[in-house]
Amino acid sequence: MKALLITAAALVVVALAAGSKYYSVKNDLITAREAVNAQWSDVDVALQRRADLIPNLVNTVKGFAAHETEVYKSIADARAALINGKTPQDKIAANDQLSGAISRLLVVAENYPQLKSNENFLQLQDELAGTENRIAVERRKYNEVLEHYNVEIQKFPANIVAGIAGFTRNDAYFKTEPGAREAPKVQF
Repeated sequence: MKALLITAAALVVVALAAGSKYYSVKNDLITAREAVNAQWSDVDVALQRRADLIPNLVNTVKGFAAHETEVYKSIADARAALINGKTPQDKIAANDQLSGAISRLLVVAENYPQLKSNENFLQLQDELAGTENRIAVERRKYNEVLEHYNVEIQKFPANIVAGIAGFTRNDAYFKTEPGAREAPKVQF
């Protein structure tokens, strides 16, 4: 009888320890997942700031280069996709599309010397450059937090808890834009 009580007590201690570890690991995974969500929110705010600046920049350029309608349409389409994106993957794709459209807009601006000296355009261009830097910082932080989460759910014993509790890998990383690895061609 005494041996049975000792065995039962040992099993209770082991069960309590295992349960405690399970909930501790689960709480760590919840914290990591919420860090990903919070960091994504920071990225989303920076992307929204850029989307809000774009109409002012486009309108300023339109005043000087009214015939560049294809560029304006691509910016409007990309901006709409960014604003209406529901998932990080949707917004990441729209961000890449918008980056390309903004590049084309700035090329248009290069063709109009009077525009390049316009005070409003210069101020908007500076704000856009600052916003682009914020986006780059937030994208980097988001990728780091997402990587931490993905690593945590693969470690033992967290991988067991992750499987039981439904934590899955999240691959919504920001990646380089197509063609970003190619060296620019400089012509004189």
